Amino acid sequence: MKWQQVQDGPSAVYVVVLDPGEDAVTELTAFARDRSLGASQVTAVGAFSEAVVGWFDRDAKDYRRVPVGEQCEVLSLIGDIAVADEGPTPHLHAVVGLSDGSTRGGHLLSGRVWPTLEVVVRDSPAELAKTHRPEIGLALIDLEARP
Repeated sequence: MKWQQVQDGPSAVYVVVLDPGEDAVTELTAFARDRSLGASQVTAVGAFSEAVVGWFDRDAKDYRRVPVGEQCEVLSLIGDIAVADEGPTPHLHAVVGLSDGSTRGGHLLSGRVWPTLEVVVRDSPAELAKTHRPEIGLALIDLEARP
């Protein structure tokens, strides 16, 4: 992973370029924690050699894993970064395109980069907290909580 800060100030902007073989979720989580990001927007394009997206099953309170076991284009990757119990945590959704033109999408659980993933992270001076909601089974942004 390589990154460069392309805008300074309280609303910093970073360009993060992931290398072949890196896992997008792992690397972006490490980047967010290393930079102490607390309220960021994430967008990206690129490709994966394989990925797993998830569909949240509200009855099971867990993600149903949707494996994508082939090369796929990252048509859209969007999300946010907020502070959870374990530190800054990305919440990412992706739509990937397959060789036949079909798509798969959902919560990005993992994505093995190939050949690249080009990510723009727009931070803000605010900090947003995520609070675990047991009745839902997820940690969600809580506008009343303080990180």
